[in-house]
Amino acid sequence: MSDSVNRRHFLSVSAAAGLGASVLGAAAPVPVGSKRPIVVASGNGLKTVEKAMERIKAGADPLDAAIEGVAIVEADPEDHTVGYGGIPNEEGIVELDAAVMHGPTHGGGAVASIRNIMHPAAVARLVMKRTDHCLLVGEGALRFARAHGIPETNLLTDEAREIWLHWKETNGKDSDWIAPPDAELSPAVRKFFGIREHGTLHCSALDTHGNLGCVTTTSGLFYKIPGRVGDSPILGAGLFLDNEVGSAGSTGRGEANLLNLSSHTIVEALRRGLAPKDALLEACKRIVATNRNPRLRDAKQRPNFQVKFYCVAKDGRYAGASLWAGSKMAVHDGDSARLVDCASLYDEPDPEPN
Repeated sequence: MSDSVNRRHFLSVSAAAGLGASVLGAAAPVPVGSKRPIVVASGNGLKTVEKAMERIKAGADPLDAAIEGVAIVEADPEDHTVGYGGIPNEEGIVELDAAVMHGPTHGGGAVASIRNIMHPAAVARLVMKRTDHCLLVGEGALRFARAHGIPETNLLTDEAREIWLHWKETNGKDSDWIAPPDAELSPAVRKFFGIREHGTLHCSALDTHGNLGCVTTTSGLFYKIPGRVGDSPILGAGLFLDNEVGSAGSTGRGEANLLNLSSHTIVEALRRGLAPKDALLEACKRIVATNRNPRLRDAKQRPNFQVKFYCVAKDGRYAGASLWAGSKMAVHDGDSARLVDCASLYDEPDPEPN
């Protein structure tokens, strides 16, 4: 058997083992209810909403369905913003963050800066169910995952390593690292010229009993300072829900959401009676109003970054919105999965697209 075939076989076996870990801690299925289910996700979550809806129709808990949905992307080496294949920190190490919330129990759990674990969302669920805490970080989170038998995986793929290496070789004129000629670079590296991306996957699910679950999972900011934690694993910032109101989550510049607890803001706006789109745009306006750092403003004093929001209300209404135009979200309404346009605060496209 050739080396390339051996490698493909190894990767397929590793991915299967990792996906098996994503169901650790899941609840037993229950009879399907009579209400119409809805699953929403960020634009990179089309396969996520398909899988989550499949599991909901089989009686899975909404959080468990969402976790199985995001696990597909967490295991996908082609998505460089989540899980396996994520772009590493500035030292070349992949660090993942994830959080979950469960509507019926109003429980939540999260992990941050966890290494070597392909499915941090599943570990976050174990934090919620098997500890008296909400957040575990770094080495402590990894030891907790090991204690539960979750397999470790080298998360840095060859492609992600090449992208990181080129960033390191071109990061400053005084660097002793030397990049190869552009003509010798791989297509994957070329694609990431100049990009400093905030990539994340969020999923919110409403099941056939009217119960909610949500998850956000990410490899964080490309080339981040080791130990940097964004909004994704912080309850109230990267995601939030109230089973009597709705569920919300975010992707984009995490620091802006941390400073405004944006997902909590959205759910509270739903509680006050705002429609989903209006609740999301209110969170966008809050970010604009509090963004007082000149370094983070354009010539018109607007944010020079992008933030995107997604939500589903208790009654099944849903929406997506962002600061800048052009964003999409994934939706499954029980009949089919599709990408839909998000509303935006500004009509112009993102000035620094990720």
